[in-house]
Amino acid sequence: MREFTYLKDVVTLRLDEGKCVGCGMCLMVCPHAVLGMDNGNAFIADRDACMECGACARNCPTEALTVQAGVGCAAAVINSVLGRDGSSCCCVIEPAPPSKEESDRPDHSRGTGCC
Repeated sequence: MREFTYLKDVVTLRLDEGKCVGCGMCLMVCPHAVLGMDNGNAFIADRDACMECGACARNCPTEALTVQAGVGCAAAVINSVLGRDGSSCCCVIEPAPPSKEESDRPDHSRGTGCC
């Protein structure tokens, strides 16, 4: 079977090796063999193969793995369309406090200001 890479260098998967107890649960639930085991500890073998499903983080008993399910892929696609570097994360611009006129309008009529 051919190995797939979704997008390069955008996955939010992180492993805190100090928390890993080597149970191997992450290897059992990962559908793309992103993780490996070495001397009783998990390691990230192929970060770019991660599809950010979140199965590893949800099943890790020590919370050694974290991933924002679906975020890296979506952010990379958005940034690519906007002509940004693929390593950029999607920015969040806080809206300015509403003016007197805006505060009299329903919330759905106010713009939130996004990139």
